[in-house]
Amino acid sequence: MANTDITSRTQYGRDDLLAGGESIRRGSEKGAAIYNLIALVVGGLLGAVAVATIDNWSQWLVLGVIVLTMIGFMIAVSPNRRS
Repeated sequence: MANTDITSRTQYGRDDLLAGGESIRRGSEKGAAIYNLIALVVGGLLGAVAVATIDNWSQWLVLGVIVLTMIGFMIAVSPNRRS
C-alpha cells in the first residue's frame, strides 16, 4: 500500500468491500442444488464406466491411488480442518 494515494487506501476500509458482508449478494441455492445433482449423476456414470472397463490389477491399483489422493485433497482443503 506504500505506492497508493489516499483515495485508493481509503477504499480498503469500506464495509461494502469486505467478504462475508451483508451487502454482498449470494448466488441461488436452487442453482447450486441443480449443479450438485448433475455433477453427482455424471460422476456416477463415469465411475461405473471406469469400473466396467478395468481388467487388470494394475489398473485397480491406479484407481485406488487416485481415490486415496482425492480423499487426502478433500481433507486438506476442508474448512473445518484444525490448523
